[in-house]
Amino acid sequence: MKYIIHGACGRMGRVVQRVFREKLPDADLICVDPMARDGEAYVALADYDGPADCIVDFSHHSLTPALTSYAAARRLPLVIATTGQTPEELAAIREAAKTVPVLFASNFSLGIVVLTALAKQAAKAFPEADIEIVEAHHNRKLDVPSGTALTLAQAVQSVRPGSRLVIGRHENGRRDPADIGVHSLRMGNVVGVHEIHICTDTQTLTLRHEAHDRALFAEGALTAAQWVVTMEPGLYDMQSILNGILQ
Repeated sequence: MKYIIHGACGRMGRVVQRVFREKLPDADLICVDPMARDGEAYVALADYDGPADCIVDFSHHSLTPALTSYAAARRLPLVIATTGQTPEELAAIREAAKTVPVLFASNFSLGIVVLTALAKQAAKAFPEADIEIVEAHHNRKLDVPSGTALTLAQAVQSVRPGSRLVIGRHENGRRDPADIGVHSLRMGNVVGVHEIHICTDTQTLTLRHEAHDRALFAEGALTAAQWVVTMEPGLYDMQSILNGILQ
């Protein structure tokens, strides 16, 4: 198998390279990164027109249009691990999924998929509870809140008709019962922590997931890449893989 690693020279891209080489010693990696120096990788996807089986993207959301166009034109299955896309960039992902299988997720941990399902179940079980989501990441992370926190919040919102997302809370005033709060911490070298607090007047249920090593996300991306090459065109997520595991 030949995998194109897009964003291969970034912090996560280098972890992805290491994990893929450890887990798939016979696979070929084609590295692409706009920040590549001294010939360590292709600078643009368009610079590589050789054979490939799948693209794994850990780059920047601004590159989404070029990425999806390249994948669709070459009929290459695509795994997108980049977050922060604009509405226009999300539309480009959906358009590409009409031509090739695209697995797009805000987090490549199966633990987060399980956490999302538990969050929906808990929110439904305690319809009057206050719900607050807190996420923590390293001080270099660009998007706030994290894509995973937004995914969790939207999952809760899906079983809370009439609720609204409140990103941070920096003004005085009483909490609205319809609020689903989302709070972000950026500090040190924290890999990723997501907590969901479901609180009534008499009890609190806290659901928590903590990533210990960035290799977790690379391992998830590898699983996603091996899975997506078997699929028909369409838009998939990590829940799709979990559904297959649980069947």
